[in-house]
Amino acid sequence: MELRHLRCFLAVAEELHFARAAERLHIEQSPLSRAVKELEAELGVQLFVRTTRSTGLTRAGKLFLEHVPRVFAALQQARDSAKAAVNGFHHQLRLAISDGIPPSRFSTFLALCREEDPEIEIRLFEVPLVQHIKGLHDDLYDLGFARSNHVDDGLIAEAVWDDLLVVAVPARHPLLMYKRIPLEEVLGHPLVLADPQACERTSTLEPPATETSAALQGIDVSEEIEP
Repeated sequence: MELRHLRCFLAVAEELHFARAAERLHIEQSPLSRAVKELEAELGVQLFVRTTRSTGLTRAGKLFLEHVPRVFAALQQARDSAKAAVNGFHHQLRLAISDGIPPSRFSTFLALCREEDPEIEIRLFEVPLVQHIKGLHDDLYDLGFARSNHVDDGLIAEAVWDDLLVVAVPARHPLLMYKRIPLEEVLGHPLVLADPQACERTSTLEPPATETSAALQGIDVSEEIEP
């Protein structure tokens, strides 16, 4: 099994179309099909279900797909480690970031790491939460930062900072009559929580069960938020 077999498999598995996969790899379709057949022969399983109208993954193909991206991730990290050694770094600290946490959050942390051990190369990976957790299990990352504290067995989640929950409103919005806005008042207005395309999952605010509830701090902004 060679890396070219895995590259061909990954392209077809992600495109589910041999012609598009061949175009993506900048090769003809016939060597792509041949590489996939060679891989299937070596594994002794069928990875794809092919018809004249569609291409799909078999159960074996879906399970195989779970592991192949990690092969390329590990290979890239091996390359980066070799380059880091040439540049004078002796170790790497691999940090995964999920849930839209901005890298600017880590400026103080990164500066402290540089001060305490300048021979450590710090690498940041922005990945979805599912890939984040899987990468920690597979030793692709040493440490991760996310807004969720739900992790699998074998991982430990600890709070490292608290973010203030705020609401942004137009300059003359009626909610600005409050210094601290009751949650039930916020729920009476249309809310923009996040872009569903940019999030691993979306959140929904439900009305509080009692009148005593969390409060949001209002922020006066000059422009209206666009959905």
